[in-house]
Amino acid sequence: MLGRRLPSFARPLARAYAPKWPRPKPGTAERPPYRAPDPLINNPSATVTALPDEDLTFIHRPPPTAPSPISYTTNPISPLLKPASSVISSQLPPLLRPSADKTLPQRLTEEQVAEIRRLRALDPVKWTRGQLAKKFDCSQQFVALIAATKKSTRIKLVRRRDEEHQANREKWSARKSLVNAISQKRRQHW
Repeated sequence: MLGRRLPSFARPLARAYAPKWPRPKPGTAERPPYRAPDPLINNPSATVTALPDEDLTFIHRPPPTAPSPISYTTNPISPLLKPASSVISSQLPPLLRPSADKTLPQRLTEEQVAEIRRLRALDPVKWTRGQLAKKFDCSQQFVALIAATKKSTRIKLVRRRDEEHQANREKWSARKSLVNAISQKRRQHW
C-alpha cells in the first residue's frame, strides 16, 4: 500500500513551487523594482538652472548629435555633410517600382481634345474610351471626363452589351448556371 499513488482528487492541494500570484506584501524580503537614474540630472554636460521664486528647475542637455565645433560646411568632417556628387548618384540602388521611372505623357492640345470629342460623338461603338486613350496616349478616365457619351446613347450601348452577355449566358451548361445563381444569391445576403 505504501508504493501506491493516490488518485488526483484525493491528493492534497499543495504546490511544490512558489506561485507567481499573489505577490508578496510590501515590506517583505522582495527586491525593490529597478528605478533608472534620471538621464537629465545625471548627465555631465547638462546645465541646471533653478529659479527660487517659482520653485522651478530648468535642465538643458545638448543633443548627443550636436555638431563638432571643428566641423564646418566648407570643410565637413562627417561624410553625411558633404555635398552630393555624380559619383554617389551613380551608385544608387535600382528603383523598387518600375512605374516610378515612367515619364508622364504629354498634355493634350486643344485640337487633340476637340478631335477626341468629335470621334467619340461620331461613332461611340468604334471609338471607345480604350481606343481613344490608346490613340492619343492618355488615360481612359481622361477620355471619359472630356468626351462622355450622351445618356441616351449610353443606355443603348449598355442594353446592347447586356443582350450580348445574356446570349453568352444561354450557352452555359446547367452546372455553370447553377453555380452562378448560387453566388448571386449569396451576394444578396451580404
